[in-house]
Formats: sequence, C-alpha cells, structure tokens
Amino acid sequence: MKIDKTELFSNMPVKRAVILQILPAVASQMVALIYGLADTYFVGMLNNPDQTAAVTVSNAAFLMLTALSNLFGIGGASLIARSLGIKRHDRAKQVSSFCFWSALISAAVFSGIVAIFNSQILHLCGARGRTLTYATGYAFYALILGAVPTVMNTMFANLVRAEGEAANASIGVTIGCVINIILDPIFVLPWGFNMGAAGAGAATAISNLIGMGYFLVYIARKGDGTVINIHPRELSHAREHAGEVFKIGFPSALQYALTVVAVSAQMNFVSKYSNAAVAGLGITKKLDQLPLYFSIGVANGLLPLIGYNYAAKNYERTESAFKFGCMLSLGFAVICVVLYETLANTLAGLFIGDTQTVEYAASFLRRMVLAMPFMSVCYPMIIKFQAMGKAKESLTVSIMRKGVLDIPLYFLMDALMPLYGCMWVQPIVDTLSLSVAVILNRRITKLDREAQQIESKA
Repeated sequence: MKIDKTELFSNMPVKRAVILQILPAVASQMVALIYGLADTYFVGMLNNPDQTAAVTVSNAAFLMLTALSNLFGIGGASLIARSLGIKRHDRAKQVSSFCFWSALISAAVFSGIVAIFNSQILHLCGARGRTLTYATGYAFYALILGAVPTVMNTMFANLVRAEGEAANASIGVTIGCVINIILDPIFVLPWGFNMGAAGAGAATAISNLIGMGYFLVYIARKGDGTVINIHPRELSHAREHAGEVFKIGFPSALQYALTVVAVSAQMNFVSKYSNAAVAGLGITKKLDQLPLYFSIGVANGLLPLIGYNYAAKNYERTESAFKFGCMLSLGFAVICVVLYETLANTLAGLFIGDTQTVEYAASFLRRMVLAMPFMSVCYPMIIKFQAMGKAKESLTVSIMRKGVLDIPLYFLMDALMPLYGCMWVQPIVDTLSLSVAVILNRRITKLDREAQQIESKA
C-alpha cells in the first residue's frame, strides 16, 4: 500500500502511523535475528564447543561494524527526518551523500585494520587456543572481506527508513538475511563446503553484499523520487552537516563500541572457566537477542516519526508515538522473560547437543533475561533523544548502559559469585540506565512544553 510520506508522518492517527513504521522495522530485525541464530545453530550442529565459541568471540568484534553503520545511519537518519519535518529536501539529499561516502571509507579502513591486527583483536575479544584458530577464519570473511557491505547495508536501511520507506528498508535487510540462512548450512556443514565457523563468516559477507546491492538498485530506480542521494557533487556541503551527523550518531556508535569492550570483558571472565562456558554464553546471547532486536525494531521505526514531528514542533504527536511504541516493546519483553525462565534448558538444547554447554547456557539465560523489560524501554528512549537531536542526553544514557558501569561491575560480581555473577551485571546496569533516562526525558518534555506555551502566547 503506497502512502504519502507527509500524511504518514504528520496527519495519520498516531497508532496506525507507528504500526506502519515499526512493523517492517521489527520484521527485518526478526529476520536479522534468525540469520544470527543460524550461524550459531549450524556451527553448533558440528557439536564442537570450540567452533561455537569462535563465532561468539568474533561477534564481539563484529559489533564494531554495527557501531560504524550507526554512526552514519542513525546520525544521518535523524538529520534527514528533521530536514523533512521543516521541508528541507535539499539538505536531506546532502546529508545522505555525506553519510554514504563517509561510511564507505570508514568501513574500508576498518577492514584494513582487522587484516593487519586480526589475531590481536580476536585475542582481546576472548579467543584462546583452538578457538582463536577458528575465530581467525570467521573474521577473515565477515570482518575483512565483509566489512564494507555489512556497514553499508545497515546504514542504507536507516537512511531509507528515515524518509518514510520502512517497507523498502525492511526488504533490503531481509533479502540479505534470507540469503545468509540459505548459505549457512552449505558453507558450514560437512555435506557442503565443510568450512565450519569460517563458512558462517563467508555466508555473512555474501549475504550483506547482496543486501547492499538491493539498496543501490533502489536508489538508482527511484531517481528524484527519493532524498537518498549518493552523488559526489553533494559532498560540497559535507562540512555543513558533518558536525550534526557525528553529534547524533556518535552516542549510538559509542554504545556499540563500548558493547564490544563489555562483551569482550565478559568473555574474558567466562573464558577463565571453560570453553563450554564460553559456548554457553554465546548461545545465551543469541536467545537474549529476541527481545533486544524487537526493541531495536520498534526504536528504528519510531525514529523518523519522532524526528519529523519534533522538528515540526508537534510535541504532542511526538510523545504519543513514543509512548505507544514503548508499550509494544515492553509487552513483548515481559512475554520473553516468562518463556525464557520456563523453557531455558529446552531452548539452549536447540543449538548444541553438548550437555555441559546446555546447562551453562540455561543458567546464564535465566539471569540475563531479567534485564530485558528495562532495556525494552531504555533503548527506544535513547533513540528518541537521537531523533530529537539531543546529543548530550543520548550520550549520557548510552555510556551508562555500556562501559561506565558494567566493566567495574564485572570485577565485583565475579568476585562475589564466580562465573555466574557476571550474568547479573546487565540487569543491574539497565535498571540504573533507565532511571536516568526517565529523569532526562521528563526534563526535556517539560522544557518543550514551556517553550510551546510561551510561543503560543507570543
């Protein structure tokens, strides 16, 4: 169904507009989750904890690609949505061109760094012994050859969604994910290319390349019908927009970069015990991603609506959209908590047949999933700050969630409860982060309301 973008953003009933925006975003996140699970699932079919652990530790470094894509994807999407809110289509085109070329160059540089310092980076992520050998193979394909398409695929999805094309953004992401699911068993398992963990990395690189290709074709076919422009001539305005893109994108990128540090720290704590524990944590993190990805989908869908209406000074519509989205995100997270607490062993057993690994995963899951209800509201709140251009508030909550609190807590909790204490860190951190986010949000809402009252009187 083709819908006028202005109608969707500014006039359509709030609940319907939110649903139309977040459904494709959530759907693409769910497919992305499935393809992430596919890596662990098919590698787990080899019943080799070392290979499963290799995928787990490599994913910590893989998050840096997400950090890069969010730097330009979230930063660019926020500025594009706010530009559309004040009818500055020319600025939206300039921003998209800057984000495209900046993301392309940054991804290429990242690829080169990983190529040079591959083993050292994976060692910092927690890879040891045979796990390091397998992780090196995975990283060659996913982090070196696949860096550019991975960053560009996610970045494009954010920019396309920002102009109200949530369905096309979802299609681009979904195509890559489906291809990855198809390729995983072919590259990983003995009846195929028998590449093991390295095969999962190869499948990821190829699938993201195809997804990037979809977005390039989309832009070419749309022509003047889209504000997503990658022509180098628009770079003449790069300095004008770079500061705003970085200001908003940096908190999101930093959160993912700090997540790499936090996940690596957790992996290093767990790796002191056994590879089975590391593999179990990897499975737990995959299952833990279901409510997380749902919340990310909700938040990504909300960003254009919030950015557009906030720039247009329609504060009431901004708040209504945000509150409805948070209700959906929180409700899903609560359902996940109930299911995971009840079926932890059964769900963990779907990924690997090793009994010890399953026991570790189930025990970890029952602790870590308690963070999800808090995260399900905290993450959309961070995105709300970014959509409104509130860099300080976004940065404050982002670094609280990852980096400032969790690293010291890992040392404390591991000392108090060896191994299992680390699993309580995220519930503690998300509870504190949400409390701060709520206070900041109330302050912004109050100031906006007062400003609107003064303006109406004038």
